[in-house]
Amino acid sequence: MTTGRVTHEKAELGFGERFAGRLLAAAGWKVVFVSPPGPKSVIIFYPHTSNWDFVVGILARARLRLRCHFLGKDTLFRGPLGRWLRHVGGIPTNRRNPTGMIGDLVDEFSRREEFHLVIAPEGTRSKTDHWKSGFYRLALAAGVPLGLAFIDYGRREIGIGDWLVLTGDEETDLGRMRAFYADKTGRHPEKHGVIRFVPQESRRS
Repeated sequence: MTTGRVTHEKAELGFGERFAGRLLAAAGWKVVFVSPPGPKSVIIFYPHTSNWDFVVGILARARLRLRCHFLGKDTLFRGPLGRWLRHVGGIPTNRRNPTGMIGDLVDEFSRREEFHLVIAPEGTRSKTDHWKSGFYRLALAAGVPLGLAFIDYGRREIGIGDWLVLTGDEETDLGRMRAFYADKTGRHPEKHGVIRFVPQESRRS
């Protein structure tokens, strides 16, 4: 785990980056950014308890100029909304048939020279008693680092604060994630998902 923590500043920003930065500053938000250690990564975003997280997150992405992608229901990728979602990094997925998704994404990592994929490990804005483990299995299978992205309504901060090289020992790695997110507060704290996976014997094959 890295320990560096910087507030992102970059010279010669374009109009889009300056505009996004001004909107965030006007709303009282600060962007925190620790650069990725390489051109490919899986990034988790937690806690995710409100639709406003997406709005603030898209602005932060524009401010950082980090080309991140995210997964979304294929039914959303229609018409003008679908074109815009693709423009901001959206990748449509068929959640009605998730079989083979991890393998497809590993292939995507292999094909691309640069690929940063953001995943909300809770999988929903409602409270859950566990995280989905897909992001973890994907990062291990693709051999890429795991970025710890966050939104903290208490401090009005958003960004990527740390990077992990996963060990493959779930409890060890989850413990490091719990430590990082322990002081991060979502818009609706009562909806924070519990940072754990369901027991392996209970997972679907």
